[in-house]
Amino acid sequence: MLSKNQAKSLRALHRKKTRRELGLFLVEGEKVIAELLAAADWQLQSLYATAEFITAYKSLIKQAGVVLVECSAEELTSVSTLVSNTAALAVVKTPEQAPVMQFNNNSWVLALDGINDPGNLGSLLRIADWYGIKQVVCSPTTTEVYNPKVIAASKGSFLRVALSYQPLDDFFNQLPANTAILGAYLEGESIHQLEACPSGGVILLGSEAQGISTELATQVTRKITIPTFGAAESLNVGVAAAVICDNLKRLGAG
Repeated sequence: MLSKNQAKSLRALHRKKTRRELGLFLVEGEKVIAELLAAADWQLQSLYATAEFITAYKSLIKQAGVVLVECSAEELTSVSTLVSNTAALAVVKTPEQAPVMQFNNNSWVLALDGINDPGNLGSLLRIADWYGIKQVVCSPTTTEVYNPKVIAASKGSFLRVALSYQPLDDFFNQLPANTAILGAYLEGESIHQLEACPSGGVILLGSEAQGISTELATQVTRKITIPTFGAAESLNVGVAAAVICDNLKRLGAG
């Protein structure tokens, strides 16, 4: 059963300020928590789960050695950020800032400039994971990865994709000479017919509202675009990222 103090503490983690002060964040839902329990490099502080979840994942829970509180689906939903949570909710320790991985010219890195919608950031992590992109670098103005909406939208991909925050101009300046930095714009080379498609580099995406900042524009080595066949002004940044990644993989494979 969930106590009033436990419920209050869990609801407090909906707030960014509390997450930062305590170094904790929430993970919700059956599938992602099952993955989390099996992941060796994430530290769970406590787990709140229904009897059904506990029975189904008894061995993983025992292996994780996590503090376990059994509660009802109604209690879980009352402290969840989800519309309905019938399985589990975990309190997880925030890891140290992920180190920037050694850059490999034959792989892609996703660089995000000012992506402030949590759902979009979560979707971008999921897209990166789908296309085998292991590293995402975010500008300091990009939304916080441990926002529950980001975690939920990533569908567990936050467990597999290394994400770091730093000024993007500093990141670009540290890259090897001649690294391809492809910036997504409304005008540029068509991603459908990109000549001499590189096998790796950086894909730079800005927000739908602001685009890539002018400060970073000088770092872009090639402007790319998704050709339009209708009257829409723009694409959602997650949709655009998926189209770009898919075409780069296809062209690179050729």
